[in-house]
Amino acid sequence: MSAAIELDNVCCDFGTFRAVDNANVAIKPGEFFSFLGPSGCGKTTILRMISGFIEPTGGVIRIGGQDVKGKRPNQRPTALIFQNLALFPLMPIWENISFGLEVRGVDKAARRAKAEELLRLVDLPGAADKMVSQLSGGQKQRVAIARALAVEPSVMLLDEPLSALDLKLRQHMRAELRAIQKRTGVTFIYITHDQGEALAMSDRVGVMSQGRIQQIADPREIYNNPVNGFVASFVGENNIFEGTPGPVADGFAGFDTPEGRFRARIAPEAVGKPVKLYVRPEHTVLTTAPGTENSVPVTVTEVSFEGAFISVLSETETGKSVVAEIRNDGAATVPQIGTQLHAGFAAERAALLPDANVRG
Repeated sequence: MSAAIELDNVCCDFGTFRAVDNANVAIKPGEFFSFLGPSGCGKTTILRMISGFIEPTGGVIRIGGQDVKGKRPNQRPTALIFQNLALFPLMPIWENISFGLEVRGVDKAARRAKAEELLRLVDLPGAADKMVSQLSGGQKQRVAIARALAVEPSVMLLDEPLSALDLKLRQHMRAELRAIQKRTGVTFIYITHDQGEALAMSDRVGVMSQGRIQQIADPREIYNNPVNGFVASFVGENNIFEGTPGPVADGFAGFDTPEGRFRARIAPEAVGKPVKLYVRPEHTVLTTAPGTENSVPVTVTEVSFEGAFISVLSETETGKSVVAEIRNDGAATVPQIGTQLHAGFAAERAALLPDANVRG
């Protein structure tokens, strides 16, 4: 029931503007794959090319190993769920779900049976005769998914379907979507600008910027080992230091900054390029005495309580802001504003990264 998707050097131009630049992706059958990036990065254009609403300017798209060039959306084994869901308000829920089957000439009894089967799948039993107006936002999302599944697609395409929901409901629907994908085994391709959604639901994530795919990896690899500064900054928070790298030894390099000399990891492909030092707030430690390396004097300027953790903003003698996160576990000591401390980090937790991969 699922299919692989391959993008082979796919480009899309709108006049002189290149929206997607040489995208190469191989999505496995039954995979939950997310394209993550800011507005205008090209992720929705990729989704529309896969679904057939836009033809690539160059390159090849294959679904299940077959080149789909020239095939209209209704000729492809895909179903697309839009942001606005596009449910029919004057139809009961079961007719909304089975509308695609009616277009295909399936009789009423079979349509009704299929709709009720899918309502059980998305955990909405007994909702068949309700109207759209009687449903909550999360229930409408599930109906839209059931309607897409009714035509038995091999690939489900979802364009930021949770963006209109409040935070708690979005978090609940993440788990729901993932569970539905697991139960059906359909290949899901998900578009989002929300890193939390992408990291929580996906088997793999493709991070995009300015039409280019910057990195494809599983969520932990994306977060823990970003390949460049854009990925590091877009997926999670970072303290960023500018400076000049020194000689490389055993995968580490010194880094001279206005705040002092640091040491951090550096990938072979970053050697010889302009780089910045990135270290996440949760890996930044505040101490009363200086550490043996990667330590800089700071003064605490702000303390923010954020529930599971406490964010401590401090400033170096050069005016550089440094953020450290302290877990709210009851054991941590929260410094007062004005306290003079040392901010430090392990070299293994910091990375020297080049900027984003941009068009030349």
